[in-house]
Amino acid sequence: MPVCVQRASDLSEAIARAADLGDIIELRLDCFPEEILSQASNEIRALLKSRSRPTILTLRPAEFGGARAISLGDRLFYRLHYAWIHSSGERGTDLWDLEADLALVLQQRDREGNDLLQLGVCDWTKTICSYHDFVGVPSDLEQIYQEMAATPARIVKIAAQADDAVDCLPVFHLLARAGREGREMIAIAMGPAGIVTRILGPSRGSFLTYGSLDDESATAPGQLTARELREVYRIDQIDRQTEITGLIGCPVGHSISPHIHNAAFAASNVNAVFIPFEVRDVHGFMRRMVRESSRELDLNFRGFSVTAPHKTAVVKHLDWIEPAAREIGAVNTIVVQDGGLHGYNTDASAFIDPLKGRFDSFENVRCAVIGAGGAGRAAIFALQQAGASCSLFARDVENAKLMVAKFRVDARDLAEADFEGFDVVVNATPLGTRGKLEAETPATAAQLRGVRLAYDLVYNPVETQFIREARAAGCETLGGLEMLVAQAVEQFKLWTNTEPDVATMRVAAERKLGTG
Repeated sequence: MPVCVQRASDLSEAIARAADLGDIIELRLDCFPEEILSQASNEIRALLKSRSRPTILTLRPAEFGGARAISLGDRLFYRLHYAWIHSSGERGTDLWDLEADLALVLQQRDREGNDLLQLGVCDWTKTICSYHDFVGVPSDLEQIYQEMAATPARIVKIAAQADDAVDCLPVFHLLARAGREGREMIAIAMGPAGIVTRILGPSRGSFLTYGSLDDESATAPGQLTARELREVYRIDQIDRQTEITGLIGCPVGHSISPHIHNAAFAASNVNAVFIPFEVRDVHGFMRRMVRESSRELDLNFRGFSVTAPHKTAVVKHLDWIEPAAREIGAVNTIVVQDGGLHGYNTDASAFIDPLKGRFDSFENVRCAVIGAGGAGRAAIFALQQAGASCSLFARDVENAKLMVAKFRVDARDLAEADFEGFDVVVNATPLGTRGKLEAETPATAAQLRGVRLAYDLVYNPVETQFIREARAAGCETLGGLEMLVAQAVEQFKLWTNTEPDVATMRVAAERKLGTG
């Protein structure tokens, strides 16, 4: 657990908090302003003597992701300064994280016997040699690893930015290589697309993974909190036999599905984990990570939940599709079974069930569905099956032609929409989702006046801008949480062939959204 504070007086409390959840504490010295760090030796020495957990000392310059600019000379001085503390007989740090450039300088000093400052040579048994790339995964990653592995450092650490889940493949390959070579290694893909390496890394040989104290104190992109790693993903229980399920979409950071499914796995004592996979190129993901005949790594996949924008694109990669999903033309659930990929749609039934409590019959009920993606397809299919009449509203009517022909609905331009005369208006777009789209809505209060019920399939946040506009227009409202839980229940059944604890799933969802 990284500890990054700016005042020496805050160290003790932060380290105590970290010790409650972490196995190892990383003290980020670069978080101190320069004048504070030069005066903080006594406090740091005292904490090193009295600590209850192993410690890593890190002084990372800004060009490698640190908190401030630090010269190579200053990094060398502080490294040797703390080496002196250790050599003086005091209890020093357990590990020191050095960037590769500094490790090479110290290695050269060792070779030359050059100890001009008389502060002690580098203790390589306590050294992590690290490399960071915050732009992407370099094409010569194997060469970088080879050069670092040639140093006497005990542990090699490589962290590179991932923009797509497939960018994690080189990281897992490095872990496998290090294992074959008997090399201790930390390998991480940073960013939301790299979360899978943070969760599965230790079970694949990584020396450690990083978890922050809270969301605000993360020291690298995509870093999860230690509490999430322990309590949501149950990282201590993940092993090579753990079945892996996950969410395929982009973005996926807003999703609460990991909380729902992992709570259900825990309640049912199923050795499985649910992980968000941020996927931009779904075709590359399916080919390189999922399909048995072409995958580059076996991660023991059991199945996936599929969300926007990939519900229709994944169809071509499946070996079998249930009739309802084929009719809808969209898949939200994949089961890996006997080497094949089976597709299902649990959205349609989950969508209609909450509406059944609002209408005795759907005969003569007029429904407007906004959005021509996979969620919109499932909504129209379910409504038509129930006997309702539907109209489609889309931002690009031209792109909705196939859907119009398939479901025989009229398509209207959303920009000119007037929903007067409709009983139900459904938002089946991502507009309003937490993040960049949170302030947006597909319809205003003026457009929704006269509508009986506004149904938003977005569930995070609970109260979207669309819901607020609908309330201002005097509409009844229905959020997407009930649908989310209902479709997750069906997914759990498909992946495990067992019944989940539905109450546990609902409580997990409500707790994450702050409604329970």
